[in-house]
Amino acid sequence: MEVLPLYELSYSDLLLVSSNDVSPEEFGRVESTRKAIMDALGPIGPGLLSITEVPNAAALRRNLLPLARKLALMEPNHRKLILKDHRLGSDVPLKNLERNVSSFAMQIKYSNDTENTQLNSEHEFVSGYEDLGNAFRELGVCMVELGLRLARICDRAIGGQELEQSLLESGIAIARLIHYHSVLEKTLLVQEASPKKGVNSKRIRTGDEVKLSDGDDFSNLWQQWHYDYGIFTVLTAPLFVLASNAQAPEEKEQECAYPHGHTYLQVFDPSKNNVFVVKASPESFIIQVGESADIISRGKLRATLHSVARPSKFEHLSRETFVLFLQPAWNKTFSTEDYPMNHSRLTEEIQKIVPPLAMRLKNGMTFADFSRETTKQYYGGTGLQSNRKLV
Repeated sequence: MEVLPLYELSYSDLLLVSSNDVSPEEFGRVESTRKAIMDALGPIGPGLLSITEVPNAAALRRNLLPLARKLALMEPNHRKLILKDHRLGSDVPLKNLERNVSSFAMQIKYSNDTENTQLNSEHEFVSGYEDLGNAFRELGVCMVELGLRLARICDRAIGGQELEQSLLESGIAIARLIHYHSVLEKTLLVQEASPKKGVNSKRIRTGDEVKLSDGDDFSNLWQQWHYDYGIFTVLTAPLFVLASNAQAPEEKEQECAYPHGHTYLQVFDPSKNNVFVVKASPESFIIQVGESADIISRGKLRATLHSVARPSKFEHLSRETFVLFLQPAWNKTFSTEDYPMNHSRLTEEIQKIVPPLAMRLKNGMTFADFSRETTKQYYGGTGLQSNRKLV
């Protein structure tokens, strides 16, 4: 697969371009950076970019991401107590031993003042469960700031303030700490439970199979193809863990560099009719466009169609990441006037698993209705991915 290096926006340039006070000497730099951002997020770009050099990001990522695997493989009753203590939930069925993904979620509430929604770079975390909730909130607030500032930049390029205002009116984001299970983990978890619950270990599934075009067989996906339906999705660059003993998560495990040098996040570019795997710095944040931003911007931003592939021949490898979903308020009303509803051309294979936007969005629909209809058509009883194991 072809590797896609992302446009890298430094944190200092993010602050500069989103600032309300730019000197004449900085004007040229601001304009060129704004154009590069819109080229990356707009119709001619991939719909995502990375932000680098964020203060304290490396420490926050390093302390939190390894906990994803430990929580995912923890004894269920012990895990339940820890999640309750830190006001965390899960949006996947953790009792399903054949799951590809374990996800732990929290609502992040943020201020209506962008300047006060910033990372406290002086805070230090204890790398244990006692600080799990604080780590969630601190990293979440950091990522909220990145999204709010990027929304302001996009608004200025498009005209108006609708993106940023939509986020400020919401004031709530969803944060998820995600563990993508290795094949070894899934096999051992099922085998361990089989004497007690009669689980057939031969039924273990390692992924879902989709062929996009001749010669491109994308079997063994950790996460199936989909669009996020919010405004922005902010992700930490993933951490990969290589472990030889899935039943002892704290033993014989080691962090490892990207297999084959990229993140295994895949994006589909309809203009090129091709799939790319995303390359990003390990200390960076990735921000991708959701369908709500596509709709609000009248197509001037392009939603990112994406999936996550499991590296072949790495049965002992798991993937950890932290994701923040920034979305409009539930009562936000969408207008389809002057919006190119059919601007995204999908392959026949993709259309089999991704419900077209025109089938999910109606003029005057609220974000709550849109998200409900989108979830139904993806994962409902008759949804296109209802029989697939997904997040």
